[in-house]
Parts: sequence; structure tokens; C-alpha cells
Amino acid sequence: MSNKAPTYVKYIGLAFQMFGVIGLGIWAGMEVQKRSGMKFPLWLLLFIFISIAIAFYQLYLLIKADERDEQQNKKS
Repeated sequence: MSNKAPTYVKYIGLAFQMFGVIGLGIWAGMEVQKRSGMKFPLWLLLFIFISIAIAFYQLYLLIKADERDEQQNKKS
């Protein structure tokens, strides 16, 4: 019997991480935008795109780790 959590639990946790990272990016972008005084929301857009890129990079790393684990389990 394995003590490993089911895969869907891991991905649900990742979804909350992604929401957190993107939410933090939105909040930080709004704060910087407010302090800059610019009319065009350049900082907000920049922080949103950076946070989305970070969230998808986390997803990519998790998928690669799962693939690596799956290949190791096939060998054993």
C-alpha cells in the first residue's frame, strides 16, 4: 500500500498555488501602478503576465517531475 497522495490532489493544490501567484501578481501590479501615477496600466499588465508565466512554469515543472517518476516506476 502506498502513502502517496492521489494525482488529482496534487493538481488541486497546484491550482490553488497558481491562483495565489496570479493574485499576488495582480495585487503587486495594482500597487505599483497606483504609485507610478501612469494612466496606461503598464505595470499592472506587466505583473499579470509575469505572474502567469511563473504559474505556468510551476505547472511545467510538476508535469516533468510526474513524467520522471512515472518512468522510474516503469523501470522498477
